[in-house]
Amino acid sequence: MYLFLALVAIIAPFMFLVLLRMSAMKGMSLSAVIVIAVAMIFWGMESNVILSSVFQGAHKTLTILWILFGALVLLNTLRKTGAVDRINQGFQSISEDMRVQVIIVAFLFGGVIEGAAGFGTPAMVTAPLMVALGFRPVVAATLALIADSAQVAFGAVGTPLAVGLSNIPGADAAFFNAVGVRITSLDVFAGTFIPFILIVIMTLFFGENRGFKYALPMLPWTLLIGVTYTLSALFYAVVFGQEFISILASLTGLVVATVTAKKGWLLPKTAWKEAMRLGFKVKTDEHTMRIGSAWMPYVIVVALLLMTRIIPWLQEFTQTAIDFTWTTIFGVEGVDSDWEFLHSPGTILVIAAIISVFIHRKSIGTFFSASKDSLATMQTTAISLVATLAMVHVFTNSGINTEELVSMPQYIAESMAEHLGFIWMFVAPFLGELGSFITGSATVSTLTFSPIQYSVANQLGLDVNTVMAAQAMGAGAGNMICVHNVVAASAVVGLSGKEGDIIRKTLIPAIFYGLAIGVVGFIAIAFFV
Repeated sequence: MYLFLALVAIIAPFMFLVLLRMSAMKGMSLSAVIVIAVAMIFWGMESNVILSSVFQGAHKTLTILWILFGALVLLNTLRKTGAVDRINQGFQSISEDMRVQVIIVAFLFGGVIEGAAGFGTPAMVTAPLMVALGFRPVVAATLALIADSAQVAFGAVGTPLAVGLSNIPGADAAFFNAVGVRITSLDVFAGTFIPFILIVIMTLFFGENRGFKYALPMLPWTLLIGVTYTLSALFYAVVFGQEFISILASLTGLVVATVTAKKGWLLPKTAWKEAMRLGFKVKTDEHTMRIGSAWMPYVIVVALLLMTRIIPWLQEFTQTAIDFTWTTIFGVEGVDSDWEFLHSPGTILVIAAIISVFIHRKSIGTFFSASKDSLATMQTTAISLVATLAMVHVFTNSGINTEELVSMPQYIAESMAEHLGFIWMFVAPFLGELGSFITGSATVSTLTFSPIQYSVANQLGLDVNTVMAAQAMGAGAGNMICVHNVVAASAVVGLSGKEGDIIRKTLIPAIFYGLAIGVVGFIAIAFFV
């Protein structure tokens, strides 16, 4: 019975959002009420713990809304300065094919953002950028979420491994790097197909002319990009360690994709534009702005994100100068919420938006106008996020109870380990996905479940590095279906209320990627490890 009760936090959102097609605001509010009731009645969580968890979720919501605002205000500012039109013209000179554009923007540029910022930022940046390039909002949000997956195992400068695996006995830099190498070696056979999967989803579900036949001609080029990303990631993991894999491999892929697309190598001659929204026209007027100037704000974003994470004194300053972190909320030990304001990707995005006004020689009023437009877009998002994160934190804090029960996520994991240990290499990535689906963080998923994965690996005599790699990769795949990421990506393209429709589409590649990880991991352990 307790297993079913613990699973309510997964079943309820799936039922309300995916099956009954409710909006996130209604579906997640109902889910939160149900999970809170289960926590109080059956799990023995006291009212002060419930209250502190709810306020922890509300505080976390502010941090996400700030990132969401930053992504929107940067894009809206660039729209008003004309930089977006120039970026679009630049893409047209590379390729008019939207299948090519989605790989470059969502998978590769999004990978750079993931490696610099993480924490759901890439989809909030790339989805509205794709809308500005002519993609229909639902296409942009769906593909931005799917694309932000393979790179998530390494996240912002290796955080999902360095923090997520920190509670494993004997964990050190050598262990993190060894797991990083194992992830990249498995991903050569699993992650290589992510670019093609993006094209398949786009051509099957979107456009007047749909079908697999519109994806198949892209297979050679997408495999080239996929192999470029995964093999270069393996090289960087072996040579440099796991901290900068997402950035370096994505940049390598970006160079190869741009050069080959511009020359038309391995690409069909007919451009596919079926994902374009009705009435969108690419501006063909001669533009005085240089392409480098148009992209400069995004270059500034990546540079500032990296500087604030790898330069020690600057990292310390941004983490401590303005700190809105809330610890021991309402006196409950361990219930905390971090918000290092200057260190937040939201702050850096806003700074880049302000700088862009001066780069593009516009008045500061352009930024304030963009801010007003951005706030209008976010109006209905806060309630959905508060409900989602309240449910998440009650779920994860459920180990603080009077019944001497482990937390709900740990109860689920232990039950899975007890009954499914004989097929654990297939279970491990989906446990990672489950953690990200609920918590919204690959780092938290790995931090929560890595001790269980470690214990099961030792009990069954499985290679620990391979099992940990499957956990981290699965956590990255869970990013596609994570509820609060979906809510944020929907909001940033003006699709609040359509979250269930998006999850129904992102669920397919999430399951496929999880299965691929399991198969490759099983083969690796059976024959090579």
